Amino acid sequence: MAVVPDDQQQEPPPADAESAAGVADPDTGAATQPPDTTPGRWLNQPEAIAAAVLSSAAVLVAELTSVRLAAPYVGMTFETYTSSIGVALAAIALGANRGGRAADTHRPVRLIGPLLLVGGVLMLVARPIVLALGPQVRGTGPLGGVTLIVAAAAVPIAVLAAIPPIAVKTQLRRLDRSGSIVGRFSALGTIGGLVGTFLTGFVLLATLPVSWVLGATGIALLLAGLWYTVRLASLARWAGIGVVLTLVAGGGLVLLPGTCDHETAYYCARVEPDPGRDGGRVLYLDDLTHSYVDLDDPKFLAFAYTQWFAAAIDAHQPTGPVRALHIGGGGFTMPRWLAATHPGSYSKVFEVDPVVLELGREQLGLRTGPRLQVRTDDARTSIMRERTGSYDIVVGDAFGDVSVPWHLTTREFATDVERVLGPDGLYMVNVIDNPPLDFLAAEIATLRAVFPSVTVISTGRGVNGAEGGNFVILAGDRVPTADAIERAADRHEYPLTVATQPQVGSLARNARMLTDDYAPVDQLLTPYRYA
Repeated sequence: MAVVPDDQQQEPPPADAESAAGVADPDTGAATQPPDTTPGRWLNQPEAIAAAVLSSAAVLVAELTSVRLAAPYVGMTFETYTSSIGVALAAIALGANRGGRAADTHRPVRLIGPLLLVGGVLMLVARPIVLALGPQVRGTGPLGGVTLIVAAAAVPIAVLAAIPPIAVKTQLRRLDRSGSIVGRFSALGTIGGLVGTFLTGFVLLATLPVSWVLGATGIALLLAGLWYTVRLASLARWAGIGVVLTLVAGGGLVLLPGTCDHETAYYCARVEPDPGRDGGRVLYLDDLTHSYVDLDDPKFLAFAYTQWFAAAIDAHQPTGPVRALHIGGGGFTMPRWLAATHPGSYSKVFEVDPVVLELGREQLGLRTGPRLQVRTDDARTSIMRERTGSYDIVVGDAFGDVSVPWHLTTREFATDVERVLGPDGLYMVNVIDNPPLDFLAAEIATLRAVFPSVTVISTGRGVNGAEGGNFVILAGDRVPTADAIERAADRHEYPLTVATQPQVGSLARNARMLTDDYAPVDQLLTPYRYA
């Protein structure tokens, strides 16, 4: 037997050499990395999944509620939603990047609890921040919307978005399983986001004030953060900090007064008395003085445009009952006026927000019955169920200042309005716009594509295109003459001017009509263009 010299002999491999070098995969024969069993680095899988799912759901709650927080100051517009989505995506990208780096440089299990605590506190302070900052950016358009949403949601979203990559790192004991682990957590995090989206949009915001939604989410995050912190022992000081911050943030969330009495699925709404008139009540929706009602005198019309509506109705049908369809309820001022001035009239109102209907009944003197019916539904879908030729007048009063439901501005909707009007029926729509009056121009062009006759009522400078404000567009097979409208207006306080056809053409310019395929209403109305 050959003898190997001493200087060529090799020492036996260490007992864990096979583990250090890897073992052969039984299916492929390739070497695989062994499990890392370093103590204190891992969470069990249900704990890691729960952290990823909860944080992902909370991200979507923060994104959706940020729109509601900003709306009273910058309007519930497509641009507000765009700002929310853009800010959320940027914050998610930043948070995921920083979370991944932190997981590589720190023990990942030590990070999850503190991040949940911080995220919970930030959810609780989002509303107080917006209440303080909102009045400073009111009326600044998209810039103000981005500012408010950044202030309310960017930091909590970034903090919460850092948790999923950290949770993933706590499960990467073997690199050969990394793809399936990352994929599983990505899918489960997406499911968490979907739960947060549907729960917030369909349930929470429909039944609870925004402050309660934020409070419940913040408390859930804090409780989870405390559990993960205590679970990992040495971070107990974070639990104490979390309790103190919760008390401070929760107090701010609950005690700071908001700008509205009722947070609906669509608006921040409140009713205030008019100190100058005993029966006067003013309805505010978001940042807009929306309606005025005199509880003692339904014939009283406080706003110029409602008086212009009345003059047009009286010029169109001076006596006798009127069958009217109202697009938008608000304070239900015009249905009450019609019932008082044209006895026997029938009104049906499409009001999308059930809370506005409740406010009307509880605080604005609304009494429904056979002659005044209210359907809480979207006008675009509801009008399709109305019989052809069933109304004398359709009153469009659903357009706010910068919050305009675009699907009620299009040629397709105007075609449905034309269908439900009887012979010689009249469509009246209130438009609020400011120079350069791009939205007004587009809406005139749209209605001229559907109705044979279109005119505009406003102030003298308004019909000349020199100033903004309220414009009442009249459309139909025929519209009342300027003389008839002006005679009817003599009974009211606010003067009006009926545009001549050359003035209508000048206001319409060469504007492109609005369709379901093309209706950039928010951009046409953008406030920064008025500066």
